[in-house]
Amino acid sequence: MSVPVRRPTPLRYEPTDAWDEAFDADGEPRPLYESLIGALSGVELGDLARVVGEHAAGEGATFGGNEAFPVDPIPRLISGDEWELLESGLGQRVRALNAFVSDMAGERRVVSEGVLPQRLATDLPFHEPDLAELPAPPGAHIAIAGLDVVRDGEGAFHVLEDNVRTPSGMAYLLATRRASKAHLPYDEPRRPVRAALADLLGWVLSAARPLPDSEAAIVVLTDGPSNSASFEHQVLAALAGVPLVRPQDVAVRGGRLVLRDSGRAIQVAYRRTDEDRLRDPDGQLTPMGELLLEPLRSGSLAMVNGFGTGVADDKRIYPYVDAMIGFYLGEEPILPSITTYDLAEEQARDEALGRIDELVLKPRDGHGGRGVVIGPHADADELRDAVETVRADPEGWCAQDVVRLSTHPTVIDGELRPRHVDLRPFLFFDGTRTRALPGGLTRVALEEGSMIVNSSRNGGGKDTWALP
Repeated sequence: MSVPVRRPTPLRYEPTDAWDEAFDADGEPRPLYESLIGALSGVELGDLARVVGEHAAGEGATFGGNEAFPVDPIPRLISGDEWELLESGLGQRVRALNAFVSDMAGERRVVSEGVLPQRLATDLPFHEPDLAELPAPPGAHIAIAGLDVVRDGEGAFHVLEDNVRTPSGMAYLLATRRASKAHLPYDEPRRPVRAALADLLGWVLSAARPLPDSEAAIVVLTDGPSNSASFEHQVLAALAGVPLVRPQDVAVRGGRLVLRDSGRAIQVAYRRTDEDRLRDPDGQLTPMGELLLEPLRSGSLAMVNGFGTGVADDKRIYPYVDAMIGFYLGEEPILPSITTYDLAEEQARDEALGRIDELVLKPRDGHGGRGVVIGPHADADELRDAVETVRADPEGWCAQDVVRLSTHPTVIDGELRPRHVDLRPFLFFDGTRTRALPGGLTRVALEEGSMIVNSSRNGGGKDTWALP
């Protein structure tokens, strides 16, 4: 790989009217970024972007059909004070969501005491009735969470979405760190992530063991190459020092899950399969349920994350999470949610549809940005179709106020250009304490003006530095 050469022209950057992470409204670098921007001023940015992208691809950072995960070389910096705020606020949210999952598997106090409408509780697709008869997890229902965080136009952080079934992105975070660190001409102190991730994985997987004195195995359970995140599964299993197995590699014997080849018992399965339910909508066991329900009932097996956690990231639940923090923890939210409308409520629906051109419309079970309609960017036909879709199935959608995501300098055609970003930090919970992986993965929309940052929709990633 060639080394980026010195560039003969000065660095130019023109912020938009969105909050920019690195530059103020006058186009001057914010104090946190001054030394980084200074280090970039003499670099051929196109070459830097090329070698960083090639490095990440060479490490196997792919998604979907083995497409290279785009990595932008300009890192995002988060001050120590802001990182403490994020870690505290996100930890608070995960504890409340975990309490909600536990409550929904048992007493459902959140419903009986009027915090969550009854109609929602009776129609949650990820509710698992079998959980009522299973032993409580030794650690947490939600051991690993990936929450999406954005800044508003004033620079304040908000939680945009909760991802607690099978959050992904940790291996891509490591790939962006290694690739940018190898080639970026800037090496200020930052909190390490690889050793921290190995420690956090080991911590929550160990906490999940139902038989801590047993030699029974901990495994990562994957679909294999057919899964779009199979690269990540391999990385995480290696980092945790545990076997990576597919459903055909395990069996149930004597009520326990075992490795077929050796017969060794398994006591924790970190599930990274696309199938994330014990039962399908008709109440029949899924293939995963057929494989795992018996050892779960016996108490010899625990899951990370547990089945049933999907009740907490159903988008219709999101409008009530701030209230859940008060209900379960007796605290005010440190990081508030975006104003969100429960479209099954007639008054909220009428208000939202009356100004659909100002809102973001999201399908209840969508992911990867699929099905999202951003009102200010949609044409008249798209908005008309959206209104008809919501009126036909109001339970299937939610609407949110538009938050114009902050921007960050990104290399486009060899120059720095503002592109919208969000942040996916990763939280780990052992049932008692939450800890965050320093920095997380900054996701960037590479198309000008786009606010959809998912890799499946032409997004990429940035190294994210949580500073000491």
